[in-house]
Amino acid sequence: MTISWTAYRRARRRSRQAWAVLIVLAVGLVSAVSWFFTAGQFAAAEPPVTGPSEALVLDPTWMKAVPPVRPVPEGSAAAALETLAVKGQAANDNYERTAFGQAWLDVDRNGCDTRNDILRRDLAGAQFTEGSRCRVAAGQFHEPYTGAVVTFTRGAESSKAVQIDHVVALGDAWQKGAQQLTPQQRQSLANDPLNLVAADGPANQEKSASDAADWLPKNKAFRCHYVARQISVKAAYALWVTPAEKDAMKRVLASCPQQQTVIPR
Repeated sequence: MTISWTAYRRARRRSRQAWAVLIVLAVGLVSAVSWFFTAGQFAAAEPPVTGPSEALVLDPTWMKAVPPVRPVPEGSAAAALETLAVKGQAANDNYERTAFGQAWLDVDRNGCDTRNDILRRDLAGAQFTEGSRCRVAAGQFHEPYTGAVVTFTRGAESSKAVQIDHVVALGDAWQKGAQQLTPQQRQSLANDPLNLVAADGPANQEKSASDAADWLPKNKAFRCHYVARQISVKAAYALWVTPAEKDAMKRVLASCPQQQTVIPR
């Protein structure tokens, strides 16, 4: 059977087109598999949660900023992440909470301890105990980690339903540079409103001293702000990140490339 030159060229063109389609499909399949085994499997397993996308740092009418080791760099959170040192974790067998000073001091000297400052800042309609302008007795807020509406009522058992979380956990900070800070600087880190949010008690317990590689809020809307806030704290207090932690932060920020650092103001 004789094939004309025109028919031969047409057949070759169709063959090349078919191969091109197959290559595009193969690349798409590889990309989909890669996404699933990095972030996709976690996204698919997590139930949809909606809630706040950011949290306040200061209410300047009655709060004051705590002086950090160095200013938080303004601009892109992703760019600030690239300025952080990347190292492994130091040992934590010598970690003690007392290394960061007495819990909930009045570091900004506004007359109220840090825990009550953060409760007042984050709770809507905060009420105070009789005769006090500091001691928060009750309030309600749209909790950032779970997206749930949580009620706070002061009491021996009920108070623990709302806890004050260190966005960069003190145990994590201790393993990533805080041992080189002065006692005064560690005290500032533990009481800096930039590093503190009121949080659901069980969620805070679940997080414990985890970094972004091991724990992220279930409320996905808050993750970009959460990671940017961690980066901001670590930049402000000369702390480093591990390779796995940096990779996790980059994955989160990839979904919000315009995310800025969090500046206390």
